[in-house]
Amino acid sequence: MRFLILGAGAIGGSTAAFMTKAGLDVSVLCRSEKTAKTLCEKGMHISGVRGEMDVPLKAVCGAEKLEGDFDYCIVSTKAYDTIPAVNSVLPLLKENGLVLVLQNGICVDELLKAAGESRSACGVTSFSCTMISPTHMKITGEGAFQIGMAAGHYDVRLEALREALGSMVPTTVETPILPYMYSKLIINSGITCGGALTGQLLGDMLKSPLAREFFIGLVYEDMALAEKMGIKVPPFGGKLNYYKFISGKSKLDKLRRTLMIFVVGLKYKNLKSSSLTSLERGKPTEVQVLNGWISRKAKEYGVRTPINDKLAELIAQIEAGQRKSCPENIQEIMKNI
Repeated sequence: MRFLILGAGAIGGSTAAFMTKAGLDVSVLCRSEKTAKTLCEKGMHISGVRGEMDVPLKAVCGAEKLEGDFDYCIVSTKAYDTIPAVNSVLPLLKENGLVLVLQNGICVDELLKAAGESRSACGVTSFSCTMISPTHMKITGEGAFQIGMAAGHYDVRLEALREALGSMVPTTVETPILPYMYSKLIINSGITCGGALTGQLLGDMLKSPLAREFFIGLVYEDMALAEKMGIKVPPFGGKLNYYKFISGKSKLDKLRRTLMIFVVGLKYKNLKSSSLTSLERGKPTEVQVLNGWISRKAKEYGVRTPINDKLAELIAQIEAGQRKSCPENIQEIMKNI
């Protein structure tokens, strides 16, 4: 059984290393010839909570250098590169092969259109890893994968994929997968895009009472849309129960929510938004498959999501160079809420 990983960043690169270490036949498709050569000769360097190791990988720069067909192609790119990436690997798949997309946000409809129901799978990642360099990945927190068919049905091909990904972290097959994707979307709609909005680390951002109110408001909007869409949202990482989080309207309930957000800021005070990092590198964010997706679906289902709407609008202005990332942007959003 052969696996191809496209997008050897934090998630894809670390997963390639652990799958290879487990004896699986894994090829990695890189953008850089230099990176591919280093991965082959010196290996991917893994550090962090699991210790340090170097794992040589079968890496190439250019799909034309790959021989034969693959049973599974794992695409772990930025969301805005997902569909071009999927289109590039489809010719490398066996007739009954499967594409697994690991990404932030939701682009299920686009994936199904590109690859078809029988070849499209989605995954959710809850472990944390930082790319120190293209050949050095630092694992900063344990977690899991949940995988499932994009169209929502069960497929036996997911079992071999589940076992393979289990080399990295515990992996489960979920049918349907959309609720698990939505659960992570709620987290990312605040943390990922909030960091791009303010230009701050999570801890600094959540010191502000208004920022905490902003985060809580996003959860309310996202959960209102989930209810309208008929999505039963599971606890994120098996721990964060959104239904309990939004329950109750008393002063004590409001204080409980505020304290929970404050504690998150303390626990992950040095967390830097991936979208903020993208902006600093002159690249676009993933807001259109995060808060933008919420806004579009909300209009379709007749749900009000003013915080998500304005957030997507302001980040689009930041990407266009018309606005800077700064804490005052939250004031701009919340002043009319």
